[in-house]
Amino acid sequence: IGQFESAFAGYLGVRHAIAVCNGTVALHLALLALGIGPGDEVIVPTLTYVATANAVKYAGAVPVLAESEPGTGNIDPSGIERLITEKTKAIIPVPLYGHPCDMDSIMAIAQKRGLKVIEDAAEALGAKHKGKLCGGIADMATFSFYGNKTITTGEGGMVVTNDDALAERVRLLKGQGMDPSKRYWFPVVGYNYRMTNVQAAIGLAQLERIDEHVGRRKELGLWYTKALKGIKGITLPVVKSYAEHSYWMYTVLVDKEYGMTRDELMAHLAAN
Repeated sequence: IGQFESAFAGYLGVRHAIAVCNGTVALHLALLALGIGPGDEVIVPTLTYVATANAVKYAGAVPVLAESEPGTGNIDPSGIERLITEKTKAIIPVPLYGHPCDMDSIMAIAQKRGLKVIEDAAEALGAKHKGKLCGGIADMATFSFYGNKTITTGEGGMVVTNDDALAERVRLLKGQGMDPSKRYWFPVVGYNYRMTNVQAAIGLAQLERIDEHVGRRKELGLWYTKALKGIKGITLPVVKSYAEHSYWMYTVLVDKEYGMTRDELMAHLAAN
């Protein structure tokens, strides 16, 4: 586990990486480490996997839904500020399908309003914002190593941060709340959110091939764009000038004039 954490932190260029049992608990721990709880609000995108909002609810806080921007489907920074209240404590941007969010705008809003940012980067391992890997920009970031992710440990996750105090808090909470300097002394209520050594060994082997995994996805993404370009009635993924897309998933938007609905198209593709 220690080797996997060290290698992952080295890859991202962050000070701390803490391995946990899945990406959802990684989010939960990040929220708890920041002291977010009942009575607090956390801004999340409308378009994301449910774990983003669920983790906020686990902490006892309220997820506040922010609209998504056209093209990328990511959280729209222009709509964040009007959602901020005296109860707001954090923003969770999600780089959807591997396209980085507009982190410059989001971090500027957070700094101006005294908020924390947790990047739910479960889908964005290997993606870059202005040349910097997703996960190293926000106050904290989380990753998933579920079976369909860019690298996998079957189940697994990681919390990353450059803040020593936050990292220490995450480590305390993930291991049943046991004081690291005094065995079997539990100063806080903790959780059994640990990763196993077997999973970490698989993760290390996967991480050794990270450039290959990310490179292959990017190659496939370019193939899809080349093949689908010019087909009327579908909109292809947008890649912003600041972004390097990791293409965890390739998505198209089915327009009304296409001739069949999204679900009809999915059924046709599955049958053929």
